[in-house]
Amino acid sequence: MPTDHTEKGFENAVTAHLFTGGYVAGDPATFDAKLALDPSTLVAFVKASQREEWARLATIYGGEIESKVVGTIARDLDQRGLLECLRHGVTDRGVKLRLAFFQPAHGLNPETQALYEKNILTVTRQVHFSEKQTNLSVDLLLRVNGLPIATAELKNQFTGQTVLHAQKQYREDRDPKEPLFAFKKRALVHFAVDPDEIYMTTRLNGKRTVFLPFNNFRNGGKGTPENLGGYKTAYLWEEVWQRDSWLDILARFVHLEVKEKIIAGQKVKIESMIFPRYHQLDAVRKLVVAARTNGPGRNYLVQHSAGSGKSNTTSRRQGGRRLHLSKVCNLICRPPTCLLPPVLNTFSETPLTSGVCRWEFTRTAHQMGG
Repeated sequence: MPTDHTEKGFENAVTAHLFTGGYVAGDPATFDAKLALDPSTLVAFVKASQREEWARLATIYGGEIESKVVGTIARDLDQRGLLECLRHGVTDRGVKLRLAFFQPAHGLNPETQALYEKNILTVTRQVHFSEKQTNLSVDLLLRVNGLPIATAELKNQFTGQTVLHAQKQYREDRDPKEPLFAFKKRALVHFAVDPDEIYMTTRLNGKRTVFLPFNNFRNGGKGTPENLGGYKTAYLWEEVWQRDSWLDILARFVHLEVKEKIIAGQKVKIESMIFPRYHQLDAVRKLVVAARTNGPGRNYLVQHSAGSGKSNTTSRRQGGRRLHLSKVCNLICRPPTCLLPPVLNTFSETPLTSGVCRWEFTRTAHQMGG
């Protein structure tokens, strides 16, 4: 099948694939730029998945229930952050509301699986995100139950623009003070994408915004390999954004890292949103599958180049906790050309600087999530 080399064709290819995989086409008109969420989808999800809770709130709020509940959720997102609320829900007048349901570890409880299926994943094109600059729009917005999870700017070399232009657009035309781009409060990650390469950032900071590669490196080097069936970067929407994969990433991989530093004699808290890069996500998922298949007691070597996030791969978090694969295997993670001896060190909360570390395990193979 020939590849459409126009920018619109690129956008069409991305969204068309997502629609076949359970995503719904979002309506840009329903996006509330002030609240930076989609109230109609959020309300529809809560009403369909938590009828008893909604009925209890209806007796309290009456005809104002929708605006009151949406307002409460928006305030919690501002105060606690989107990731925290997505995983642990919010409480309104003593009524606990879930904002997402994640895939259960097993299929023994059909009710839990049914709740998971009620999640509404939407992809919306050309979303106008600003009340002040109403002409500005983001190419793609991915939402879960009306809550913004990721934005993406798509470029195409055949129209004279590349992933570097997308990065420039984020740095210069996307104000981090806009509600949609507010760090940890709304969209968790932003992708700059063209047919050949992908970069990402979790924090917009004007011209100082730092982008990291999100390439799959399957040829063992820089960039992405050829894809005879379409775009080189199709793994983003075919694998990463795939419905179950995307919800799994939100449930187990993304985490808010909080560190304290002494600056000018003052203790300062520094927060970073850690979103897995492709090679980290790929490595962890393959290790989980291998441990399930092969059982405990195996050794695994994961090779990452210098500065590619070895520590985050070996300490991947699960729902805010360390993702440990308990006494299943020993893991050495080091650069391919590392000359350090293969001595296994105990991995701690403080990342090792040597590039060689041991994955410390505390759960058995059959308990591991997918």
